[in-house]
Amino acid sequence: MEIIIIIAQFVLSLSILVVLHEMGHFFPAKAFRAKVEKFYLFFDPWFSLFKVKRGETEYGVGWLPLGGYVKIAGMVDESMDSEQMKKPPQPWEFRSKPAWQRLIIMLGGVTVNFLLGFFIFGLLLFTYGEEYLPPENATYGIAVDSMGREMGLQAGDQILQVGDLKLEQLDDGRVVREIILNNARQIQVRRDGKVETIKIPEDLSRELATAAGSQEVLFYPRLPYVAGQVQSGSKAEQAGIEVGDSLVAINGQELVFFDRFKDIIQSSPGESVSVEYYRKGARNQIEVKLDSQPVLGIAPYGPDYFFETAHRDYALGPALWGGVVKGTGFLTDQIKAFSQMFSGSIKASESLGGFITIGKLFPPEWEWKSFWTVTAILSLILGFVNLLPIPALDGGHVMFLLYEIVSGRKPSDKVMEVSTLIGILILFSLLIYANGLDILRLFE
Repeated sequence: MEIIIIIAQFVLSLSILVVLHEMGHFFPAKAFRAKVEKFYLFFDPWFSLFKVKRGETEYGVGWLPLGGYVKIAGMVDESMDSEQMKKPPQPWEFRSKPAWQRLIIMLGGVTVNFLLGFFIFGLLLFTYGEEYLPPENATYGIAVDSMGREMGLQAGDQILQVGDLKLEQLDDGRVVREIILNNARQIQVRRDGKVETIKIPEDLSRELATAAGSQEVLFYPRLPYVAGQVQSGSKAEQAGIEVGDSLVAINGQELVFFDRFKDIIQSSPGESVSVEYYRKGARNQIEVKLDSQPVLGIAPYGPDYFFETAHRDYALGPALWGGVVKGTGFLTDQIKAFSQMFSGSIKASESLGGFITIGKLFPPEWEWKSFWTVTAILSLILGFVNLLPIPALDGGHVMFLLYEIVSGRKPSDKVMEVSTLIGILILFSLLIYANGLDILRLFE
């Protein structure tokens, strides 16, 4: 039953995103009087599950759930309709429209995806509000990242105030914004029962402005290391670690907090480490051989598992703006992760996934908040991926259109056909690779 619920959520979410994405192409094309021949949810090689003709457009549902498409007359796309392109251009064809109109048509899909992701995040804030952690409720204080240590923060500190702002929410992003935007030059903390003031050097403020998009700029709540999630295929899963296990020692050294484990693991590339943990009151020990990029693959439970959180409600306006902030933060993280994958800092084989990986984002029970949260995330990912400059994706068409606008020369239909075919091969190769990784993980 659980797998049926997950599949149902996945199909519904994908259907919503595909239809709205294609509408982002459909309506600008109609507005510029380009003929739209087909509008399909899912692909329909050889046959379709449903189709109906309305005016000049055939609307349908295909049987292959790999996305969807609108077929615009006079456009080199995945349909590879080269016969139509051999005929003289007609005024209602895509190729006959000015470059700026074609650019708007091609950007329509990803624009809808980005706006939809922001909008859903905003409505979630408006509907459910936001849970946050007051600094005084973080019993163990903070764990400190490298830039926080450089500033003078220490593990276990309790943040009280930054500049003139009394901190009501334990969030390093708020601290960074106060330093960068409001020129805060000191942080007040409680350390070992005493209130101390830490001065912020001006050069460190400039460094923070450069690194403000990173996930761990200054600090995060200090947490015991209780496994809240075990990554599929990770060293921890292979060693038998389960959700709920409480890690208490590494290499014979008794530890409590996640940040201490993290520091030791990251300083032990390629080494074997002994990890001890409690499960149902029994103490167990495992040996783990770390890779050159050392991670266990265990995410701890979040602050709401250990501490009492507070709740904040949002009016519609602030909620929608909060959705934009949350969405752009997520996109920033995706762009950084993508660049790290290309630089080799992150292994593609450990980060990529196919339909099984996406399906695992949905919970095994139907819960609307989780469903819409995952849908917002997938909408932003779909927009980001479609904007990549790969022929056959929207970003590939945008790349050629920008070239045409800047140079004044339109790429030939032959160039477009060959590049689109190459792009399709690249996409199918990535699709096979990503889903192949999912299948291999099932047998590990």
